[in-house]
Amino acid sequence: MSAQGQAVRPQHFVRGVVCTLLGGTLWGFSGACAQFLLAGGYGLSPLFITSVRMLGAGLLFLAYMLAAKRGMLKAMFSDRPTMLRIAVFGVAGLFANQITYTVVIGYTNAGTATVLQCTGIAFVMVFTCFFARKLPKAKELAGLVLAVAATVLIATHGDLSTLAIPLPGLIWGIANGLACAFYIMYPKRMLERWGAVAVTGLGMLVGGAAATLLAQPWAVQVSLDGGGAAALVAIVVLGTFAAFTLYLQGVADIGPVKASLLGAIEPVSATVFSWAWLGTQFPLIDCIGFALMIAMVFLVTTSKGDSGAGGAVDGRIASRERTDHGR
Repeated sequence: MSAQGQAVRPQHFVRGVVCTLLGGTLWGFSGACAQFLLAGGYGLSPLFITSVRMLGAGLLFLAYMLAAKRGMLKAMFSDRPTMLRIAVFGVAGLFANQITYTVVIGYTNAGTATVLQCTGIAFVMVFTCFFARKLPKAKELAGLVLAVAATVLIATHGDLSTLAIPLPGLIWGIANGLACAFYIMYPKRMLERWGAVAVTGLGMLVGGAAATLLAQPWAVQVSLDGGGAAALVAIVVLGTFAAFTLYLQGVADIGPVKASLLGAIEPVSATVFSWAWLGTQFPLIDCIGFALMIAMVFLVTTSKGDSGAGGAVDGRIASRERTDHGR
Protein backbone atom coordinates (compact mmCIF):
# COMPACT_ATOMS: atom_id res chain seq x y z
CA MET A 1 0.00 0.00 0.00
CA SER A 2 1.13 3.56 -0.60
CA ALA A 3 2.51 5.60 2.23
CA GLN A 4 0.35 8.49 1.08
CA GLY A 5 -2.77 8.25 3.18
CA GLN A 6 -3.03 4.44 3.09
CA ALA A 7 -1.90 1.68 5.40
CA VAL A 8 1.83 1.06 5.43
CA ARG A 9 3.17 -2.43 5.98
CA PRO A 10 5.08 -2.63 9.26
CA GLN A 11 8.29 -3.77 7.59
CA HIS A 12 8.04 -0.93 5.07
CA PHE A 13 7.44 1.59 7.86
CA VAL A 14 10.54 0.40 9.72
CA ARG A 15 12.56 0.46 6.51
CA GLY A 16 11.29 3.95 5.72
CA VAL A 17 12.20 5.30 9.14
CA VAL A 18 15.67 3.76 9.05
CA CYS A 19 16.38 4.95 5.49
CA THR A 20 15.16 8.48 6.23
CA LEU A 21 17.24 8.76 9.38
CA LEU A 22 20.32 7.37 7.63
CA GLY A 23 19.86 9.73 4.68
CA GLY A 24 19.51 12.77 6.93
CA THR A 25 22.48 11.68 9.03
CA LEU A 26 24.66 11.28 5.96
CA TRP A 27 23.70 14.76 4.73
CA GLY A 28 24.82 16.14 8.08
CA PHE A 29 28.02 14.10 7.88
CA SER A 30 28.77 15.54 4.45
CA GLY A 31 28.63 19.04 5.94
CA ALA A 32 31.18 18.05 8.56
CA CYS A 33 33.38 16.57 5.81
CA ALA A 34 33.25 19.88 3.95
CA GLN A 35 34.22 21.72 7.15
CA PHE A 36 37.13 19.29 7.60
CA LEU A 37 38.37 19.92 4.06
CA LEU A 38 38.00 23.71 4.22
CA ALA A 39 39.80 23.98 7.55
CA GLY A 40 42.37 21.24 6.94
CA GLY A 41 44.92 23.18 4.93
CA TYR A 42 44.27 21.22 1.74
CA GLY A 43 43.97 24.31 -0.46
CA LEU A 44 40.38 23.48 -1.43
CA SER A 45 37.84 26.22 -2.05
CA PRO A 46 34.05 25.92 -1.63
CA LEU A 47 33.76 26.05 -5.43
CA PHE A 48 36.22 23.18 -5.87
CA ILE A 49 34.39 21.00 -3.32
CA THR A 50 31.02 21.84 -4.85
CA SER A 51 32.15 21.03 -8.38
CA VAL A 52 33.59 17.65 -7.38
CA ARG A 53 30.55 16.84 -5.26
CA MET A 54 27.97 17.68 -7.89
CA LEU A 55 29.76 16.28 -10.92
CA GLY A 56 30.72 13.07 -9.11
CA ALA A 57 27.22 12.49 -7.77
CA GLY A 58 25.71 13.48 -11.14
CA LEU A 59 27.79 10.83 -12.90
CA LEU A 60 26.69 8.21 -10.35
CA PHE A 61 23.05 9.15 -10.93
CA LEU A 62 23.62 9.01 -14.70
CA ALA A 63 25.10 5.51 -14.41
CA TYR A 64 22.09 4.42 -12.38
CA MET A 65 19.63 5.87 -14.89
CA LEU A 66 21.45 4.26 -17.81
CA ALA A 67 21.07 0.92 -16.06
CA ALA A 68 17.53 1.27 -14.71
CA LYS A 69 15.77 4.15 -16.51
CA ARG A 70 17.29 4.28 -19.97
CA GLY A 71 13.97 4.84 -21.72
CA MET A 72 13.08 7.77 -19.49
CA LEU A 73 16.55 9.23 -19.89
CA LYS A 74 16.25 9.11 -23.68
CA ALA A 75 12.82 10.73 -23.54
CA MET A 76 14.10 13.53 -21.32
CA PHE A 77 17.09 14.26 -23.58
CA SER A 78 14.77 14.45 -26.61
CA ASP A 79 12.45 16.94 -24.88
CA ARG A 80 14.05 20.39 -25.29
CA PRO A 81 11.74 22.29 -22.86
CA THR A 82 12.47 19.70 -20.17
CA MET A 83 16.22 19.95 -20.68
CA LEU A 84 16.06 23.76 -20.51
CA ARG A 85 14.20 23.50 -17.21
CA ILE A 86 16.72 20.93 -15.99
CA ALA A 87 19.51 23.37 -16.84
CA VAL A 88 17.83 26.17 -14.86
CA PHE A 89 17.18 23.81 -11.96
CA GLY A 90 20.73 22.45 -12.00
CA VAL A 91 22.46 25.83 -12.11
CA ALA A 92 20.11 28.28 -10.36
CA GLY A 93 18.76 25.65 -7.95
CA LEU A 94 21.13 22.85 -7.05
CA PHE A 95 24.44 24.57 -7.79
CA ALA A 96 23.38 27.84 -6.13
CA ASN A 97 22.19 25.90 -3.09
CA GLN A 98 25.34 23.79 -2.83
CA ILE A 99 27.88 26.57 -3.32
CA THR A 100 26.22 28.97 -0.87
CA TYR A 101 25.92 26.19 1.71
CA THR A 102 29.60 25.29 1.40
CA VAL A 103 30.64 28.96 1.59
CA VAL A 104 28.68 29.33 4.84
CA ILE A 105 30.49 26.30 6.27
CA GLY A 106 33.77 28.03 5.47
CA TYR A 107 32.74 31.13 7.41
CA THR A 108 31.06 29.29 10.30
CA ASN A 109 30.77 25.51 10.70
CA ALA A 110 28.70 22.60 9.44
CA GLY A 111 26.09 22.76 12.20
CA THR A 112 25.42 26.49 11.86
CA ALA A 113 25.34 26.32 8.05
CA THR A 114 22.89 23.43 8.05
CA VAL A 115 20.57 25.17 10.50
CA LEU A 116 20.66 28.43 8.52
CA GLN A 117 19.80 26.43 5.41
CA CYS A 118 16.53 25.50 7.11
CA THR A 119 15.40 29.10 6.58
CA GLY A 120 14.65 27.91 3.06
CA ILE A 121 11.55 26.17 4.40
CA ALA A 122 10.34 29.45 5.90
CA PHE A 123 11.02 31.24 2.61
CA VAL A 124 8.97 28.59 0.79
CA MET A 125 6.07 29.27 3.12
CA VAL A 126 6.33 33.05 2.60
CA PHE A 127 6.55 32.79 -1.18
CA THR A 128 3.71 30.24 -1.35
CA CYS A 129 1.42 32.46 0.68
CA PHE A 130 2.40 35.50 -1.40
CA PHE A 131 1.70 33.89 -4.76
CA ALA A 132 -1.50 32.30 -3.49
CA ARG A 133 -2.54 35.70 -2.05
CA LYS A 134 -3.45 34.07 1.24
CA LEU A 135 -2.33 34.73 4.77
CA PRO A 136 -0.35 32.01 6.53
CA LYS A 137 -2.17 29.79 8.98
CA ALA A 138 -1.37 29.99 12.68
CA LYS A 139 1.17 27.14 12.64
CA GLU A 140 2.91 28.57 9.58
CA LEU A 141 3.09 32.04 11.10
CA ALA A 142 4.45 30.57 14.33
CA GLY A 143 7.05 28.69 12.30
CA LEU A 144 8.11 31.91 10.57
CA VAL A 145 8.52 33.65 13.94
CA LEU A 146 10.63 30.74 15.19
CA ALA A 147 12.82 30.86 12.07
CA VAL A 148 13.48 34.59 12.52
CA ALA A 149 14.13 34.16 16.24
CA ALA A 150 16.51 31.25 15.60
CA THR A 151 18.46 33.21 12.98
CA VAL A 152 18.76 36.24 15.29
CA LEU A 153 19.98 34.09 18.19
CA ILE A 154 22.55 32.30 16.05
CA ALA A 155 23.75 35.55 14.47
CA THR A 156 23.91 37.71 17.63
CA HIS A 157 23.87 35.32 20.62
CA GLY A 158 21.16 37.57 22.01
CA ASP A 159 23.16 40.81 21.80
CA LEU A 160 21.58 42.81 18.95
CA SER A 161 24.45 45.31 19.00
CA THR A 162 26.98 42.82 17.62
CA LEU A 163 27.30 39.75 15.40
CA ALA A 164 28.48 36.44 16.82
CA ILE A 165 29.24 35.03 13.36
CA PRO A 166 31.03 36.78 10.48
CA LEU A 167 28.72 39.07 8.52
CA PRO A 168 29.58 37.34 5.20
CA GLY A 169 28.57 34.04 6.80
CA LEU A 170 25.16 35.47 7.74
CA ILE A 171 24.62 37.02 4.30
CA TRP A 172 25.63 33.82 2.53
CA GLY A 173 23.40 31.88 4.94
CA ILE A 174 20.36 33.94 3.92
CA ALA A 175 21.35 33.53 0.26
CA ASN A 176 21.53 29.79 0.88
CA GLY A 177 18.02 29.81 2.31
CA LEU A 178 16.73 31.65 -0.77
CA ALA A 179 18.53 29.23 -3.11
CA CYS A 180 17.08 26.33 -1.14
CA ALA A 181 13.58 27.79 -1.51
CA PHE A 182 14.05 28.10 -5.27
CA TYR A 183 15.17 24.52 -5.72
CA ILE A 184 12.25 23.34 -3.60
CA MET A 185 9.61 25.22 -5.57
CA TYR A 186 10.90 25.36 -9.15
CA PRO A 187 10.91 21.68 -10.25
CA LYS A 188 7.39 20.74 -9.06
CA ARG A 189 5.98 19.97 -12.52
CA MET A 190 9.11 18.17 -13.65
CA LEU A 191 9.01 16.00 -10.55
CA GLU A 192 5.40 15.07 -11.24
CA ARG A 193 6.25 14.09 -14.81
CA TRP A 194 9.68 12.49 -14.56
CA GLY A 195 10.23 11.64 -10.90
CA ALA A 196 12.77 12.79 -8.35
CA VAL A 197 15.70 10.56 -9.30
CA ALA A 198 15.74 11.58 -12.97
CA VAL A 199 15.19 15.29 -12.34
CA THR A 200 17.69 15.59 -9.50
CA GLY A 201 20.23 13.30 -11.16
CA LEU A 202 20.30 15.28 -14.41
CA GLY A 203 20.11 18.56 -12.52
CA MET A 204 23.11 17.49 -10.47
CA LEU A 205 25.00 16.55 -13.62
CA VAL A 206 24.26 19.85 -15.39
CA GLY A 207 24.95 21.91 -12.28
CA GLY A 208 28.13 19.94 -11.67
CA ALA A 209 29.32 20.58 -15.23
CA ALA A 210 28.71 24.32 -14.78
CA ALA A 211 30.52 24.29 -11.43
CA THR A 212 33.44 22.42 -12.97
CA LEU A 213 33.79 24.97 -15.76
CA LEU A 214 33.94 27.72 -13.14
CA ALA A 215 36.23 25.88 -10.71
CA GLN A 216 38.57 24.33 -13.31
CA PRO A 217 39.73 21.74 -10.73
CA TRP A 218 42.38 20.42 -13.09
CA ALA A 219 44.23 23.74 -12.71
CA VAL A 220 44.00 23.86 -8.89
CA GLN A 221 46.99 22.85 -6.80
CA VAL A 222 45.79 20.64 -3.94
CA SER A 223 47.63 18.40 -1.50
CA LEU A 224 45.25 15.72 -0.31
CA ASP A 225 46.41 13.09 2.13
CA GLY A 226 44.45 9.92 2.81
CA GLY A 227 42.05 11.63 5.20
CA GLY A 228 41.34 14.49 2.80
CA ALA A 229 40.75 12.16 -0.14
CA ALA A 230 38.46 9.98 1.98
CA ALA A 231 36.45 13.03 3.08
CA LEU A 232 36.02 14.19 -0.53
CA VAL A 233 34.91 10.74 -1.67
CA ALA A 234 32.54 10.51 1.30
CA ILE A 235 30.89 13.80 0.32
CA VAL A 236 30.21 12.48 -3.19
CA VAL A 237 29.27 8.86 -2.49
CA LEU A 238 27.81 8.92 1.02
CA GLY A 239 26.76 12.51 1.58
CA THR A 240 25.10 13.03 -1.81
CA PHE A 241 24.34 9.90 -3.83
CA ALA A 242 23.68 7.46 -0.96
CA ALA A 243 21.97 10.07 1.21
CA PHE A 244 19.55 11.02 -1.53
CA THR A 245 18.83 7.40 -2.45
CA LEU A 246 18.14 6.42 1.16
CA TYR A 247 16.01 9.48 1.82
CA LEU A 248 13.91 8.93 -1.31
CA GLN A 249 13.30 5.33 -0.26
CA GLY A 250 12.11 6.66 3.09
CA VAL A 251 9.70 9.04 1.37
CA ALA A 252 8.34 6.16 -0.72
CA ASP A 253 7.80 4.02 2.40
CA ILE A 254 6.40 6.49 4.95
CA GLY A 255 5.36 9.55 2.96
CA PRO A 256 6.79 13.08 2.65
CA VAL A 257 5.39 14.54 5.87
CA LYS A 258 6.82 11.89 8.19
CA ALA A 259 10.05 11.88 6.18
CA SER A 260 10.38 15.65 6.44
CA LEU A 261 9.98 15.46 10.21
CA LEU A 262 12.57 12.71 10.54
CA GLY A 263 14.78 14.70 8.16
CA ALA A 264 15.20 17.25 10.94
CA ILE A 265 17.99 14.94 12.08
CA GLU A 266 20.22 16.56 9.43
CA PRO A 267 21.09 19.75 11.38
CA VAL A 268 21.40 17.64 14.53
CA SER A 269 23.75 15.26 12.72
CA ALA A 270 25.84 18.10 11.27
CA THR A 271 26.15 19.71 14.70
CA VAL A 272 27.09 16.45 16.46
CA PHE A 273 29.70 15.51 13.84
CA SER A 274 31.13 19.03 13.88
CA TRP A 275 31.40 18.91 17.68
CA ALA A 276 32.53 15.31 18.23
CA TRP A 277 34.84 14.96 15.22
CA LEU A 278 36.12 18.48 14.57
CA GLY A 279 35.92 19.92 18.07
CA THR A 280 33.60 22.81 17.19
CA GLN A 281 32.17 24.41 20.32
CA PHE A 282 28.52 25.46 20.37
CA PRO A 283 27.42 27.77 23.21
CA LEU A 284 24.04 27.20 24.84
CA ILE A 285 22.48 30.14 22.97
CA ASP A 286 23.37 28.48 19.65
CA CYS A 287 21.77 25.24 20.79
CA ILE A 288 18.60 27.14 21.65
CA GLY A 289 18.61 28.71 18.20
CA PHE A 290 19.11 25.29 16.60
CA ALA A 291 16.18 23.90 18.59
CA LEU A 292 13.94 26.80 17.50
CA MET A 293 14.82 26.19 13.83
CA ILE A 294 14.03 22.48 14.12
CA ALA A 295 10.73 23.37 15.80
CA MET A 296 10.00 25.60 12.79
CA VAL A 297 10.54 22.63 10.47
CA PHE A 298 8.02 20.60 12.47
CA LEU A 299 5.42 23.36 12.46
CA VAL A 300 5.62 24.30 8.79
CA THR A 301 5.91 20.79 7.35
CA THR A 302 2.90 19.52 9.33
CA SER A 303 0.73 22.51 8.40
CA LYS A 304 -2.42 21.51 6.52
CA GLY A 305 -3.63 25.04 5.88
CA ASP A 306 -5.18 26.27 2.65
CA SER A 307 -2.14 28.38 1.90
CA GLY A 308 -0.46 25.28 0.60
CA ALA A 309 2.84 26.00 2.31
CA GLY A 310 2.92 22.59 3.89
CA GLY A 311 2.45 20.91 0.54
CA ALA A 312 5.08 23.07 -1.09
CA VAL A 313 7.57 22.21 1.62
CA ASP A 314 6.92 18.52 1.02
CA GLY A 315 8.23 19.07 -2.52
CA ARG A 316 11.63 19.61 -0.87
CA ILE A 317 11.72 15.93 0.01
CA ALA A 318 11.31 14.77 -3.55
CA SER A 319 13.80 17.17 -5.11
CA ARG A 320 16.51 17.15 -2.46
CA GLU A 321 20.16 16.09 -3.19
CA ARG A 322 22.27 18.65 1.67
CA THR A 323 22.15 18.74 -0.38
CA ASP A 324 21.70 18.84 0.75
CA HIS A 325 22.45 20.41 1.47
CA GLY A 326 22.68 19.73 1.26
CA ARG A 327 24.28 20.10 0.47
